[in-house]
Amino acid sequence: MKKKLLMAIIGMVAMFGVAGCGSDAGTDSGSGVSSGKVSDAGKTYKVGIVQYVDDASLNQIQKAICKELDTKGKELGVNFDYSDYTFNGQADQTTLNQIFAELVADKVDIIIPIATPAALLAQSATEDNQIPVVFSAVSDPVSAGLVASLDAPGSNVTGTSDALDTNAVMELMLAANPDVKTLGILYNNSEDSSKNPVEEAKKFAGEKGIEVVEKTGTNNDEISLAAEALIASKADAVFTPTDNTVMTAELAIYEKFIDAKIPHYGGADSFALNGAFCGYGVNYEELGTETADMASDILVNGAEPAKTPVKILDNGIATVNTETAEAIGIDYSAFEGMCEKLVETKTAEEFE
Repeated sequence: MKKKLLMAIIGMVAMFGVAGCGSDAGTDSGSGVSSGKVSDAGKTYKVGIVQYVDDASLNQIQKAICKELDTKGKELGVNFDYSDYTFNGQADQTTLNQIFAELVADKVDIIIPIATPAALLAQSATEDNQIPVVFSAVSDPVSAGLVASLDAPGSNVTGTSDALDTNAVMELMLAANPDVKTLGILYNNSEDSSKNPVEEAKKFAGEKGIEVVEKTGTNNDEISLAAEALIASKADAVFTPTDNTVMTAELAIYEKFIDAKIPHYGGADSFALNGAFCGYGVNYEELGTETADMASDILVNGAEPAKTPVKILDNGIATVNTETAEAIGIDYSAFEGMCEKLVETKTAEEFE
């Protein structure tokens, strides 16, 4: 891959996260977009993987994608070359735009963006060349404008969704504390994935007579200040949707909520891993695997992205941080019968 221009501009920042990948791919095909025909044995497909930011959930997805591409390659007798085309944009739009421009110039056969902001930039970068895009971890692809509908995406873009069941999170909150009077909502209002869940949480709270206090931020420092403001507002609980900005700040704020005895509920298991009381959502390893399978089907079997439905995983895994639960003094035993699966974890930076 011709990386000289890219690396001169962004240095090594875009290569974070590549260590989780290892490919058995052979020589470059240089073929550009897939022809839509079943491939010959031994053919190599160039796969661009672009992770929006470094956090536990997205790292888990990326590793699962790489692992499944290796598995499918051996199974189908082809090579998926992703080692030279895997990047982490570290939430920097300039970096991400440079990455996508370079992937297009290198004529990759498919692009897999991880998280909504990366998917939107991938969509823009492939509008003229129509390189297939299979996104992963996009909470609301229709509202984001990535697809026309979940069943019929209608263009070169499709993928997998980690859509959040906000009402289920709210019900868990009331099961743990039926006397919640004030709900704090912490998020980045520029993230498309946060908009609908925030509105759903506000609607739920309104129907239950619960006051809502919203605080937002666009970086770690702002999120930290927003968390402190919610604590000052005497919030009884705090909700964050599947928000990458808050996720990257969780390790810096979870102790603030613990000290204030406020449970923080997040829209992914990584929130709980990084110290929040409870994370709710999908299995991100499974999400990454499904994403890789969709990409393989498009490249090898000629499936059309426009006609390939968006895959939405079952959403019902509650992950509780037992250390945080003990520190706050919350009994979460009622969660057992309210979700598909209850998982216990302890505070760590990454999943094992």
